[in-house]
Amino acid sequence: MVDMKSNLLRSEEYKAWLADIKSKVRQAQLKAAVKVNTELLTLYWRLGADIVAKQKNTKWGDGFLLQLSKDLTAEFPDMQGFSRRNLELIRQWYLFYGVFPIAKQAASQFGQQLVAQITQIPWWHNIVIIGKCKNIDEALFYVQNTIKHGWSRSVLVHQIESGLFTREGVVAEYSLSDIHKPIGISQYKLARSLPKKFKSNLPSIKEIENGLSDCG
Repeated sequence: MVDMKSNLLRSEEYKAWLADIKSKVRQAQLKAAVKVNTELLTLYWRLGADIVAKQKNTKWGDGFLLQLSKDLTAEFPDMQGFSRRNLELIRQWYLFYGVFPIAKQAASQFGQQLVAQITQIPWWHNIVIIGKCKNIDEALFYVQNTIKHGWSRSVLVHQIESGLFTREGVVAEYSLSDIHKPIGISQYKLARSLPKKFKSNLPSIKEIENGLSDCG
């Protein structure tokens, strides 16, 4: 038995096979964690929509979140996401993005795409983003880059506070703006907020008018 163990540990084939198994286990763990996170955040999104609707359509008063927190915590003691503070954050998260009427949101292509993206990143990444970003375009820029680059929360905070969205404003505008607008006009609308090094590349009003005339 000892010789077999020793021989296995020296076998390059065994080492390679073991490394492959370990890699597959880690990938499975990661996929499971991502799926759990996505399911939890999808639940949060729906809960946020429900909370906003109840606050609008009932007369339960400001204390109902506290009561809801107590009831959910009693029913699900192993879950840590039902504190009054977190329920309020869930509500704020939904309101930050919930620009469409609740009844139409599920059928909205934009709403579906939005939820699919924001539920791919961890909860506290989401809270950092809505706390530090001024609008949905900026927020989605950081959501998409977090997905793409796998940023930790500290890296995400650094990128937001260093103004990455502003520095890459042209790219962000084209990825998030209405693709049916003439490109010259989309660029020109950004001119006042762009760094000087980008402004020289933008068309003048006269150039835009001439371009549109040529198209006609």
